[in-house]
Amino acid sequence: MKSHNLLTGAGIGALMLGMSTAAFADNWRYAHEEYEGDVQDVFAQEFKRYVEENSDHSVQVYRFGELGESDDIMGQTLSGILQFVNQSPGFTGATIPEAQIFFIPYLMPTDMETVLEFFDESKAINEMFPKLYAEEGLKLLQMYPEGEMVVTADEPITSPADFENKKIRTMTNPLLAETYNAFGATPTPLPWGEVYGGLQTGIIDGQENPIFWIESGGLYEVSPHLTFTSHGWFTTAMMANLDFYEGLPEEDKKLVNDASDAAYAHTIEHIQGLAEESLEKIQEASDEVTVTRLNEEQIQAFKERAPQVEEEFIDMTGESGKELLEQFKADLEAVTEDEE
Repeated sequence: MKSHNLLTGAGIGALMLGMSTAAFADNWRYAHEEYEGDVQDVFAQEFKRYVEENSDHSVQVYRFGELGESDDIMGQTLSGILQFVNQSPGFTGATIPEAQIFFIPYLMPTDMETVLEFFDESKAINEMFPKLYAEEGLKLLQMYPEGEMVVTADEPITSPADFENKKIRTMTNPLLAETYNAFGATPTPLPWGEVYGGLQTGIIDGQENPIFWIESGGLYEVSPHLTFTSHGWFTTAMMANLDFYEGLPEEDKKLVNDASDAAYAHTIEHIQGLAEESLEKIQEASDEVTVTRLNEEQIQAFKERAPQVEEEFIDMTGESGKELLEQFKADLEAVTEDEE
């Protein structure tokens, strides 16, 4: 397993104090949740490149663990210590409950072309989400997919019955927990830094992530049975502290918007074929790995459990969540019709 050491609480506190008192208006700080070379890092590095090549600003990128876990970097962004953050709705859902919509299983399409068209054209994503994020002090700059979710476990999963008595790691996200409850598993929230050890020691029996992250984090070493369930895509979002963004001069706002657009285009190109490459690396590295792709009949057994998760989402989010879900479905229907 790669060594990824988190800063101590004292170390984070000292760094935060130093950053908050430094008067470097031209040095922007940006944190994300992944390792060097992973999708969020590819996005961040392209954002940095564009900003630095087109202005006098510099961008300092912090990767996973350098400033703590996901909730730490969100807190630092909301307090203004960081200017930019990349965080998945899995964690943002604690602040913005509607962001959990991405964890309703079998809501999203499964093929990349349709997924990308949806992100480009969706009114829910491009018009409704920015308003929800702004209410919490965040400027939503980009929302983008990273890859299809894949379940890893201590044995192959082919039916809800196979999830019985299995402790599946989830992010601290109530709706994701409800999804695995519906699937028949025991959802077990656990910080990312404890997942590898939890799988290794049997504290948890499985987890879900995009395949590139399973490869990058070495999860297949301790959770070798991969199941493609087709139940969802890992989605993430790049945001700015709203007060910081609104305080920028117009030319810098344009710079930030253009840089995030350039990073989006670069990242979408990067993820083409990434899942296949990552799976090949995993299979070359381990003879213990098995790959299970559910057939239509097997998928249907899981799909039948999705409505209860939708109901829970509406219970959690009320009228705003209901409106978002309706728009989400309308956007998906429009994209699907375009494909036919």
